[in-house]
Amino acid sequence: MTGVAPDLSPALRFEVSDFYTRYAECLDDGRFEDWPSFFSANATYRVTTRENHDAGMPLSMIYCNGRGMMQDRISALRMANIYEPHVYCHMTSGLRVESQNGPDMTVRSAFSVMRTMTEGASSVFACGRSFDVLTRESGALVFRQRLIILDSRQIHTLLVIPL
Repeated sequence: MTGVAPDLSPALRFEVSDFYTRYAECLDDGRFEDWPSFFSANATYRVTTRENHDAGMPLSMIYCNGRGMMQDRISALRMANIYEPHVYCHMTSGLRVESQNGPDMTVRSAFSVMRTMTEGASSVFACGRSFDVLTRESGALVFRQRLIILDSRQIHTLLVIPL
């Protein structure tokens, strides 16, 4: 969506920015069990490639429908998946509220995720755009929908930690 962003109060702009900062900190700090709390109970979370998105293909690398699927993903991360230990550093930029309709806001941003392996090597793990719908639950912002569109279709390792 292009055009003029809605006229938001500075307090609401800060609240949205702070929400995305807290989301990134949750993941970067390894507090994965807290990750589903950033979503409404029936939220969707999808990670797809730009190629699939532009072609209108619904194929996703990750698809979670509801908090339960997100919690299962974290349980698998902790107990079942085998992967080389690493940490992420999420960076969000170009954060823009595109529209607001009652309690819902559509938000677009760009992101990059640096990955650092245990031996210290760092590299760009993922970058792209996110198209999100935020809403309020009990007065707090949460994702109702989070669509991550990766610029590259190549992921160098198992996509274990959420983006």
